[in-house]
Amino acid sequence: MQHSPQGRHGHWSAVLIASSAGGIQGLGTLLGGLRGDLPVPVLVAQHLNRTRETRIVSILQPATSLTVKLAQDNESPQAGTVYVAPPDHHLCVRDDGTLFLTHEDRVNYARPAADPLFESAARAYGSGIIACVLTGADSDGARGVEAVKDHDGTVIVQDPETAEFHGMPKAAIGTGKVDHVLTLAAIAPTVTRLLRHHTDEPAAPDQRPQT
Repeated sequence: MQHSPQGRHGHWSAVLIASSAGGIQGLGTLLGGLRGDLPVPVLVAQHLNRTRETRIVSILQPATSLTVKLAQDNESPQAGTVYVAPPDHHLCVRDDGTLFLTHEDRVNYARPAADPLFESAARAYGSGIIACVLTGADSDGARGVEAVKDHDGTVIVQDPETAEFHGMPKAAIGTGKVDHVLTLAAIAPTVTRLLRHHTDEPAAPDQRPQT
């Protein structure tokens, strides 16, 4: 496996979040549970209406002490900042860890979509990823989850029984490559714990039995 850019917190490089229908509220809850001194950046792929200007930054910023912004092409992600994929663009990560935007084909009918973000970040950051899949009505993120696990990253999925729309969480769980299945409120504390207490041994899964 290639050597991956390392984050400012030892092993960890980035937190990834995928969400779709019902995701704005879910993002607010998750980001609101993270401290402003988060030692890594957060990269977000939320399905957005491509035909009009988004208000996602102004909606999410009051909910969190992290800095929230629309991602820009060629920028280097900074710790404590949330980078949201802009409308009608996929947010991806180059092998050197910098961000780039692409207008390539829609994935699962969406652009931005989770799979391009997860797959490119897995190649760039390797095991330094914590990838979270929240509420959504389709299967976006499942292919990306497989890529994250193929590079030894950590995957957290919102419990479908507590998600407003369960398609994305169920599809992610269906890959069989999920480390934690949690209520929305439990995701931020788990991310914080993982960032604070990384060891060389994999964390014990605390998910429900998969059926």
